[in-house]
Amino acid sequence: MSGSTFSPPTPRFLPCGDTAVTIEFGTEIDDAVNALCLAFDAVLTGAAIPGVVETLPTYRSVFVQVDPLVIDMPAFEQRVHDLLAGMTMTSRKPKRWRIPVVYGGEFGIDLEAVAAAHGLTPEEVIRRHSARIYQVAMLGFLPGFCYLSGADQSIALPRRTDPRLKTPAGTVSIGGVQALFASVEAPSGWHLLGRTPVRNFMPDRDPVFLVGAGDEVVFERIGASEWQALDARAAAGEPVAEVIAS
Repeated sequence: MSGSTFSPPTPRFLPCGDTAVTIEFGTEIDDAVNALCLAFDAVLTGAAIPGVVETLPTYRSVFVQVDPLVIDMPAFEQRVHDLLAGMTMTSRKPKRWRIPVVYGGEFGIDLEAVAAAHGLTPEEVIRRHSARIYQVAMLGFLPGFCYLSGADQSIALPRRTDPRLKTPAGTVSIGGVQALFASVEAPSGWHLLGRTPVRNFMPDRDPVFLVGAGDEVVFERIGASEWQALDARAAAGEPVAEVIAS
């Protein structure tokens, strides 16, 4: 791990009621801002400030739940400024996960439409999608949902104008400039390219979450004939996903 000095940004503090605050470092989806959010979240967690209950890094901010009976907001904000003033940006080798995916057909019902929209074959969309190394920018929306940066913009599409009320757990999809792999069944306006048996969130498993913010993801195509066995193993608590670098 190495560190580099940098000019600390001036964050915005956005109150979320009287027990939480969002510390905003930017207003756009940007890899550099996201890296700052992840680094600051690690520093804040490591500082173990009394009264800080939980933190959640996002693309451009860090949400912090605090106990106002232990630390008030002015005091907490001063601690944040102090941490930023002494902070260095560290680089670490991220954990890289290989995620198996069945593409197309009943597993990825939008694959052909995405291909047609770009004048490509479905095979070429699969090739481009599975050739990327994605960065896990954040977990959000629902437990274990992995929002991924690094998507191939040559196959990007705006989100659907008619979101579906239900999409399966494990969907692997794209929407706008982002990519995603989901954890639980949920509504979605994203374009579904495939599905993975990986359960990124299982409340009764240790660990509850497999892939986390700051990790990397690569997708590996598998055949539909492999789904049933892998899905059964995942349902029993096996990771199914494999760490290939860390």
